[in-house]
Amino acid sequence: MSEISYKEITINLSEDRTIIELSKIIQPFQAEIYLRKLLRGNPIEVNLKSFLGLITMNLQNGDAITVKAVGKDSDEAVQAVVDYLTQA
Repeated sequence: MSEISYKEITINLSEDRTIIELSKIIQPFQAEIYLRKLLRGNPIEVNLKSFLGLITMNLQNGDAITVKAVGKDSDEAVQAVVDYLTQA
């Protein structure tokens, strides 16, 4: 049975942080990591390892999103993503 962890956050990134850096941070985790947000009134959820999905989400400071991870290290994976996306 897989563990599932999630946390709702508001994005607060400095301009020098990139999604490429975030992808390097999540590589060690076995969990599948997803981001979910409302886009034009519709919920959209993408795998964090999908660059095309991330481009589609058009993440910006102030966006409310949910970070979700599924797998044995899901708690650690969610915390790493939250730390990255909320520290300007």
